[in-house]
Order: sequence, then C-alpha cells, then structure tokens
Amino acid sequence: MRVKKQTVLNISCLLLLVAIATKLYAHGVDANTQHFLTANQGVAIGAFLYIGAKHMLTGYDHLLFLVGVIFFLFRVRDVLIYVSLFTLGHSLTLLFGVLQGVHVNSYLIDAIIGLSIVYKAFDNLGGFRQLLGFQPNNKVAVAIFGLFHGFGLATKLQDFALPKANLWKNLLAFNVGVEVGQFVALFFILIALAFWRRSSSFYSFATITNTLLMTGGLILFGYQLTGYFVYS
Repeated sequence: MRVKKQTVLNISCLLLLVAIATKLYAHGVDANTQHFLTANQGVAIGAFLYIGAKHMLTGYDHLLFLVGVIFFLFRVRDVLIYVSLFTLGHSLTLLFGVLQGVHVNSYLIDAIIGLSIVYKAFDNLGGFRQLLGFQPNNKVAVAIFGLFHGFGLATKLQDFALPKANLWKNLLAFNVGVEVGQFVALFFILIALAFWRRSSSFYSFATITNTLLMTGGLILFGYQLTGYFVYS
C-alpha cells in the first residue's frame, strides 16, 4: 500500500510538471523583471544574479530537459559530466549571443528546446536503439542541445535594449545566477529521484514518466511553432 501511495505521488508530481510546462511559454519574463531590465543603466551584479537564478528555476523547459538527462544517471560522476556539458553549451551561446548581437527567433529556438525534451525522453525509452539500431552519443547530444538552450536565454535578454557599457559584467552575473538556479533545482530533483529509485515503482513507471516528459516536450514544441507562424 505504501509503495502504491508513493507511486501515485511521484506520477502526480510529474503530471504537475508537464501541466505547468504545457501551460506556460517556457521561462517568460515577468513584469517586474521587464521593468528593471528596461530601466537599468549601470552595473547591477546582485540583481542580475537574482534574475538569472529565478529565470532558471522558472524555466520549465530547461528543468524538464535536465530531468530527462539525469533520469537514468545513478553515479554522481556521470551527473556532473552531463550537467557540465549542458552548462558549457548554454553558457557559450548565452554570452556569445548577447555580446555579439546574434539574434535568433525566440519561437523557433524554444521549439527546438521543446524537441530537446522529446529527444531525451525518447532516448530514455530506448527509442533510438529500436528505431535506428544504435545508440547516439548522449554526451554530444546534451552539449549540442545546451547550445540551443543558451540561445533561448540569450533571445530573452535581447528583447530588452540592455546598455552596452559594462554589459559583460551584468551578463556574467546573470549566467552565474543561472548556474546557481540550476544547482538548486538539480539538488531537489536528485533528492526526489534518489527516494523514488529505492521503490520498486521506479522501473515500473519509468516508461510512463518518460512518455509524460516526451508529451510535455511535444506540446511545448507545438505551442512555440504556433507562436512562430502566428506572431512572427
């Protein structure tokens, strides 16, 4: 009975995550943050740290992707390697995109980010082995998708005419904040997974969980693609 209750709780949490992900347009910027970014004219390290952390913690697309990445990683070393690759990827394109003014349509980038969730969940389900007969390199895939996630962050900042003076300082602070938010989110995700893995329901419901992740990614992809054709 206890196992069944725990299973229901775990599935309910995943359903809630997917519901939130399908309802929101992936890490939008709230009104207060918009006002600050528009009005700010100087170096504001603390504020950009906070905005970066908040952005990651409310970035449901990033979090769903990370859940997929670490779902079957049982060793701390493996978690660190994959998260580091993801971090390197999104840090590079975040800094490069904003500092060099490389602008990509936000709807298209967020649609690709939605597909990154689909990719990882499908991989967790063993789809590539069944479909292609071989396993793609997961480390390369996570690093590449990290680049797209970084451009997703960059496009959000580029929507605001941030002053060029000392931009790199604020941008570094924002990036550090993103990593802090990612660390906090991962901490709680790993704790939840560690408890769930002790239950026999983990493997029993792994297929359902990753199917839900894939469904959330597909809906995010559909939302963003619709936004591209309607508003772009």
